[in-house]
Amino acid sequence: MSGKNNIISQIEAEQMTKEIPAFAPGDTVVVQVRVTEGNRERLQAFEGVVIGKRNRGMNSSFTVRKISYGVGVERTFQTFSKLIDSISVKRRGDVRQAKLYYLRDLSGKAARIKEKLG
Repeated sequence: MSGKNNIISQIEAEQMTKEIPAFAPGDTVVVQVRVTEGNRERLQAFEGVVIGKRNRGMNSSFTVRKISYGVGVERTFQTFSKLIDSISVKRRGDVRQAKLYYLRDLSGKAARIKEKLG
């Protein structure tokens, strides 16, 4: 049983070579996503606040929330997905929770997050 587990973990380690910046819930990130329309491919930027992060090796994911035309939009990304071109951190947020699901109930200025200083 452990032999199979070693093989799987070795393959996963080879897949996880992508450089991912350190970010945490509360941070504002820009995720460049590859979008295929017909036969052409382009990059689409998705900018928002990270409201949750799931660290599970190859199966890691994170959820980004933004307000688009007055409507809240959340998108969950697989951290090591081939569709993600790059992730960049725009600003660091100062929060105490690991999951910021309470932001779903807030709107306007109440949904702002303090910036981490220093």
